[in-house]
Amino acid sequence: MPNSGETTGRRRGTIQSVDRAARILKALAGGPRRLGVSQLADQLGLSRPTVHALLQTLVAHGFVEQDRDSDKYQLGPGLLHLGSSYLDLNELRARSLVQAERLAQATGEAVRVGVLHGPSVVVVHHVFRPDAAFQVLEVGAQLPAHASALGKAILAFQPETILAALTAEPLPRLTSRTLPAAALSAAVSSVREKGLAHERDEAVLGESSIAAPILDHAGHAVGAIAVVGETRRIFPRGPAKGLAEAVADAARSISRELGAPRWPTAVA
Repeated sequence: MPNSGETTGRRRGTIQSVDRAARILKALAGGPRRLGVSQLADQLGLSRPTVHALLQTLVAHGFVEQDRDSDKYQLGPGLLHLGSSYLDLNELRARSLVQAERLAQATGEAVRVGVLHGPSVVVVHHVFRPDAAFQVLEVGAQLPAHASALGKAILAFQPETILAALTAEPLPRLTSRTLPAAALSAAVSSVREKGLAHERDEAVLGESSIAAPILDHAGHAVGAIAVVGETRRIFPRGPAKGLAEAVADAARSISRELGAPRWPTAVA
């Protein structure tokens, strides 16, 4: 029988392998192109045989696939299945389905529901604008928290250390209207008072959004819901009539579904 030292060594080896496999997946997810064994090894500081062995295991499980022409690697369809399972089990998304659909119908705009993930907001549910225009499904998309109404709505009700960490370094300037750290902090403070977040051309010129936080049974902001569309429709001068109230109502309804004991002050 293996002694305790051998058992501990095996456990450490397993943990190390899992960590390295996770780093490979993140590296493949972080770039717009496929990567080869040597590129991954150099990027992660691992040996080529180690990377190759881990890639073969990931390929066997469908989490990574190899391009036949270049022999380089990219993320595989197995991860999509895991992501879909996460979305199916995600209570926030489940509780948001009806309200998000109603909000899209009431406003005539696309609707996003998102959760905070590091410096980004991950879209867990997306309802198309109710017209015949071509649109792309955004579920799984990552939006910059500092330049999105969804991000501001969630950040406003997080511990101050979260915002401090986000603004510790200069924020990426995505457009000429992207807020610097000081202005972002002021905007987040306003969201705490009014319960509503605005974003106007800060991530994409010509696109704007209005969002409100979604609270759970403990009063924590677990996500946010937003309407998003062309700036001329969202902010013809100020916020388009009725949009703020519709977003706030949807967020309150979802929060109640999650058992929230309260909700931020209604917007004026």
